[in-house]
Amino acid sequence: MTGSEWFSAAPGGLNRYFTDLYSALAGHAETAVTATAFGTPPDGARSWGPAGGGTLRRARRAFLDRPERNPAAVLDRHFCLYGPATAGPLVVHFHGPWARESRAAGENGRAVLAKYLLERVRYARADRFVVLSNHFRDVLVTDYRVPADRIAVIAPGVALDRFAATEPPEGDPMVLCVRRLERRMGIDTLIECWPAVLDRHPAARLLIVGTGTAAADLRSAAAAHPGIEFTGGVTDERLAGLYTRARCTVVPSHALEGFGLIALESLAAGRPPVVSDCGGLPDSVRGLDPSLVVPPGDPEALAHRLATALDGAAPTAKQCRAHAESFSWELAARRHIALYRELAPA
Repeated sequence: MTGSEWFSAAPGGLNRYFTDLYSALAGHAETAVTATAFGTPPDGARSWGPAGGGTLRRARRAFLDRPERNPAAVLDRHFCLYGPATAGPLVVHFHGPWARESRAAGENGRAVLAKYLLERVRYARADRFVVLSNHFRDVLVTDYRVPADRIAVIAPGVALDRFAATEPPEGDPMVLCVRRLERRMGIDTLIECWPAVLDRHPAARLLIVGTGTAAADLRSAAAAHPGIEFTGGVTDERLAGLYTRARCTVVPSHALEGFGLIALESLAAGRPPVVSDCGGLPDSVRGLDPSLVVPPGDPEALAHRLATALDGAAPTAKQCRAHAESFSWELAARRHIALYRELAPA
């Protein structure tokens, strides 16, 4: 496996997924797995060096890495920019359209085109692709011209042992939002809708956890509204504690959401996530409560659903936890192992 950064070095959905999938696969005695990314690796894994630094230097270092391995072993690449070439079986985890994400972040057209062409080159030799949702399967087919029969949809898992599904606390209600502070994450819509939530719940508080390039603009927009607090980045331990203090959570993304691992974490902690109908986000609550899904970019709909959740119209902590338990890393690992065996039979 090759990734971008280990989660300990750079928190984020892709890095969390890569780190947790490695741990799940390493727990299977019948599978010999190595994994490399930037930053401090977990036990048994490798590192290309510290996170940070120049992109070209890091890409070159990862590309020239040639660890000893069985030439028939599968290479599972989780980010197109990093990792060696291979003559053996190749799996590509498609975590999102890198070029389109860059365009959404405001990069110029030439940089976006260069990233798209690099993606196409690095995807060209892949025997199989793995995506987390049907939405990203459709993106691969439409935007990258990948045949649908080469794509496997494998839902992610959630580390249940990191969270305790306690009952929500009494007192002033808190809504928790854990997101990268980027334009496409919908935090602007959340801030816009907050006064309407306060109209029904004057003592409610909104806690926004995360960092990103839009942080200054979002803090400025929130300054006019009471009850909104930004924490910046937090540790896993503190985040688990924040879930216990929340009444519900919210994931209001506008675009390019592959699945929304943070929604699974919320469910594991017993807190219902209100999510936008964006990409693969609805998959996280499908079969639990369809009313938790709201139109993206609609502050009125978002305010109404958050207010009703604070009223108590939402799944219980027990129901949320039971739903989270259907997303098992054990099941995800076994499905990956079956895919690898198709490409490199023992």
